[in-house]
Amino acid sequence: MASPADTAWIIEQTRARGFSLCGIARAESYPEHARLPEWLACGYAGEMRYLADPRRNDPARILPGAKSAIVCALNYNSRRPYSTEVPADSTEEGPRGWISRYAWGDDYHELILTKFNDLIGALRERFTEPFEARAYVDTGPILERAFAHRAGLGWQGKNTCLINEALGSWFFLGVIVTTLELLPSLGPAEAPPPDLCGNCRLCLDACPTGALVEPYVLDASRCISYLTIELRGSIPEEFRAPMGRHVFGCDICQDVCPWNRSVPATQLDSFHPRNISPREKMPGESDAPARAESLFQPRLEWLAALTEEEFRRIFRGSAIKRAKWRGIVRNACIALGNSSARRGTVTHARISALLERLAASPDAGIAEHARWALARLCGESA
Repeated sequence: MASPADTAWIIEQTRARGFSLCGIARAESYPEHARLPEWLACGYAGEMRYLADPRRNDPARILPGAKSAIVCALNYNSRRPYSTEVPADSTEEGPRGWISRYAWGDDYHELILTKFNDLIGALRERFTEPFEARAYVDTGPILERAFAHRAGLGWQGKNTCLINEALGSWFFLGVIVTTLELLPSLGPAEAPPPDLCGNCRLCLDACPTGALVEPYVLDASRCISYLTIELRGSIPEEFRAPMGRHVFGCDICQDVCPWNRSVPATQLDSFHPRNISPREKMPGESDAPARAESLFQPRLEWLAALTEEEFRRIFRGSAIKRAKWRGIVRNACIALGNSSARRGTVTHARISALLERLAASPDAGIAEHARWALARLCGESA
């Protein structure tokens, strides 16, 4: 087994690469792994069939001979208001949508994997014996939060996010599974961080779609993040109005969490909201000045009117590309239908015209949601 000095060296190496937290746990099955089959049997995974990958229950099936899990956290909190602090229709430029805080900047998968690959290279220089290592950042059959808890990084909150006393829950998790036998961060007599949620249930009460069916249990099929990102087909009508202005993900259960009231901001520019430069005008387009756009409270009309080519250009290197063009336009239609644009106003007329155009889209999914939004905006039954 590696020495305490090796563990200290690894943690120092992660800090040098910008990680906020690091811990080491044994690569073994934990109680969270045993509860996964029951959660799946309840249908809580929705259409995310990849969550049923049997390797997720046993780290040894991820990497034969796995002995250790190096868990890192990277702060992505930006000094911008929470979704619960700003109104949806806050400007004269029309209704605004909400993109989850983690997706305002560059794609965290690529950034963290780059850091992990660099770290694995450093490990090979320090440890001369042959070993295997695989890095995962939300992309493999691994329960990151279970390992993070055992590595001492925090506890799983009632909203199912990992919570750290100092950082709250605004951080990404990544795990390197390795055959190296490393000394765990917590000694044999040390318990993982205790659950400090207490009697608080703000996250459960605030969820618009009732996705938190009970403390520590998330029905992902009802979660706005799932509906706006993972669900490829039609969004059930019962959830469309509760979705409000959300077009990619949802932060509400974290925004209301007391542990996120006073937490540090990231120092990485990569996670601050992208500002989108206006594209060059095409011949025959209006002479009105083109405007720059932001991923912090983006204009819904801008998102809904994006072409597939514009979507690919704008969201290259962004986590938002996972929702795909038709998904973002679909979600923007719903958010426009939920907006407070009043009949008789220029904004209402402009949005109605846009939705009418989208209702005639050759894409059946976009057309369906645009018709629903148009009917809701005009006070008719969808």
